[in-house]
Amino acid sequence: MISATLSAPINTALRRVPSWLVYLAGLIPLAWVVWLTLTGGIGVDPVKGIEHRLGKIALWFLIGGLAITPARRFLGLNLIKYRRAIGLLAFFYVALHLIAWAVLDMGMLWGQAARDLIKRPYLFFGISAFVLLIPLAITSNNASVRKLGKTWRRIHMLVYPAVALGVIHYLWQMKVISNEGWLWLGVVAVLMAVRFRSFRW
Repeated sequence: MISATLSAPINTALRRVPSWLVYLAGLIPLAWVVWLTLTGGIGVDPVKGIEHRLGKIALWFLIGGLAITPARRFLGLNLIKYRRAIGLLAFFYVALHLIAWAVLDMGMLWGQAARDLIKRPYLFFGISAFVLLIPLAITSNNASVRKLGKTWRRIHMLVYPAVALGVIHYLWQMKVISNEGWLWLGVVAVLMAVRFRSFRW
């Protein structure tokens, strides 16, 4: 763990950062995608470029949410205050990723979308991850925490299979898994191992 002399001033500074600023900063990647799209820098296939970038950003936030507890345990950094914001931003980008596929790629032609699901089975994993995240997003508020009690924590354990499905979706869509893909898989495996090792059943 980082010594208290190092982590204490960092945590003190973090306490001064309001959660709304995290939400605002979380929109920067979206602004970048929009900028690339408008300036022609998104790639030769703009639709695929938008889809892939939104999906990767979603993965960043999902993994960032998983890293909060290990960061506190091993580094002494207390980011718990921002976990809800990071989780909701992850859901936001997953939803945008799905919308980009349904609207931009499939043109909301549901027959074509169904054929695409059969042709590319990894889409099922991505959609399943999104479905698992829906109850988390709906209950990410203080009222739900109070009303659901211990059930709230059990519901939010769904983040782990959701992230696993998201990573499988990400890796499967590659024809050949890149070094970056293996890196993300390793990071998620380590974070989950650390989290479940410390979890009290």
